[in-house]
Amino acid sequence: MRFHLFEPRAEAHIRKSLEYLAEANLAWVEHQAAAEHHAALAKMYAERIARIEMEINNTRQPRSMLTRQPGEEPRSSDDERPKADSVLVYPSRATRS
Repeated sequence: MRFHLFEPRAEAHIRKSLEYLAEANLAWVEHQAAAEHHAALAKMYAERIARIEMEINNTRQPRSMLTRQPGEEPRSSDDERPKADSVLVYPSRATRS
């Protein structure tokens, strides 16, 4: 804040009002940024809740309902488990040079 000794009283009020306006604008920008941040967090948590609920609902359904499409014939017990992917075995550190 600047010091003005010989200015009229009305000018001091305007100057103080301009300072208040600048503070209010700064607070508005800060709160807008915080609101955007909180909105992004709220969206992220809503998506997380939906994903977790879907996983819970999928685990509660019988396995036969999860693997078959509507109208599809039930598969034999041999086809019940999916085939495992090949496992790559990497050499140990001692054998690498």
